[in-house]
Formats: sequence, C-alpha cells, structure tokens
Amino acid sequence: MADRFRFYLLYLVTAERRREFRKENPRVKLPPDYLIYESFRLDYERYYFGGRNTARWVISHLEKYISLDNAAILDWGCGPARVLRHLPEMVSSSCRLYGTDYNPATVRWDRDNIGGAEFSLNDTEPPLSYADNYFDAVYGISIFTHLSEKLHYQWFAELIRAIRPGGILLLTLQGKAFTAKLTPAERHGFEQGRLVVRGHTKVGHRTWSAFHPSDFVRKLAHPHEVVDFEEGGITNGQPAQDVWIIRVNKSPRP
Repeated sequence: MADRFRFYLLYLVTAERRREFRKENPRVKLPPDYLIYESFRLDYERYYFGGRNTARWVISHLEKYISLDNAAILDWGCGPARVLRHLPEMVSSSCRLYGTDYNPATVRWDRDNIGGAEFSLNDTEPPLSYADNYFDAVYGISIFTHLSEKLHYQWFAELIRAIRPGGILLLTLQGKAFTAKLTPAERHGFEQGRLVVRGHTKVGHRTWSAFHPSDFVRKLAHPHEVVDFEEGGITNGQPAQDVWIIRVNKSPRP
C-alpha cells in the first residue's frame, strides 16, 4: 500500500514532465505508467533515453568477451523492455534477442509493442523456458537485488545452465557503495561477507532489496571465472551498482 501511495504521488508530481515528453516524442511507445514505475522509476526520459544509453553500455561490455555475430542474448528480468527495445538497432541482424520477466502484464505489453526480440514469462523461481547452453550472453540489470538468498543460488545455477560454455553473464548488484543504507547490524553482516536481504514484501518487487558483498558474489560465481569486476562509486550522493562479468566454465575441474 505504501508503494502504491508513492506511485500515485509521483504520478501527480511528474505529470507535466510526462506530458512534455509525449509532446516532444509522439512516436515513442510507452508502457503503462505503473509498469515503468515498478521496474525503474516514473520518468519517461530516463526510461527511454536512459534505457538507450544502458543498452549501449551493455553491448560495449559484452563485445569485449564474445563475438556478437549470430549471438543469442537474453535480457533476464527485462521489465517493459527499457534496455532490450534498443538492442536491435545496435547489434547485427544475425543476433537473436530475448527477454524474460515474471510479470505477465509486462510480458504482454512487450510482445504487443516491441519488435526484434522474443519475450517469455517466467516465475519468481526457476526454470527458464530455454534449453541448456542456449545463450551466448545473459545480462541482468539489478535483478538479483530483488531476490531472497535461496533464490540467488537457484537462479544463478539456472542462468549458468542456459549459457553455453565460454558464454558471458553480466550482472549489476548493490555492493559497498550502498552500505550507507544499512543498519549497523546489517553493515556488520555485509562486512563479514554475508548477503544482506531486506524482505518482508514481495520477492522480485522493487521494494525487496538485497545487498552484495564481493566475497559473497565470488563464492556464488565459483568455479566460473570473474573476468571483470567494477566496484560502484558514489556520485553527487547517489550510489552506483557494482558490475560483475562472469565467463561460464563447464569443463571438469581436476
């Protein structure tokens, strides 16, 4: 109820700005306002233009580690296609693009309005509806941040199952830059390398929040290779999420 109240308050506060965006960008298809708010924030400009910038950012990271020719790429937890809607114009037409989300209303909107990608519905728990070794790359922008500890392990294993050997998993997580938000007890657990979860709401929803010490993420990723870790900083008082890029290793270990 508190989250709904916040949505309605933002709906009133941002009304003029949203009308201006529609006037200046009449051809841009926009999801229903609550779908935008639930997955990101109620800001059309950040949804559309910010999503385009994030799409470029995703591609620039993936192409360092894999060829994007004929690649199968999944946006895990795609929401209303904030990022994925821009990828078809940024990658080769040989790429196969997919999005999956747990919200049926979101997936329906994506299927009806976004071209160049296939969309599927998943539950808050695995599995995905894809075969083993199906994807060359999977990215999840702030998705593990809304899962329980149990679901961290379940979903990480499921994503690894769906990525081919040598493929890439790109994740953004709430790391050290977010510790100012924690209580002293939570911060102590975080500094001991334990995942901190603030639940008591709906798992998967924006109000459910998890915070990720780097030691926890490295243990979660083992035995797969962490090929890049970019620790988030704080700019103008706003924390940025950590970036993890993991290469899937399915070969037997000695």
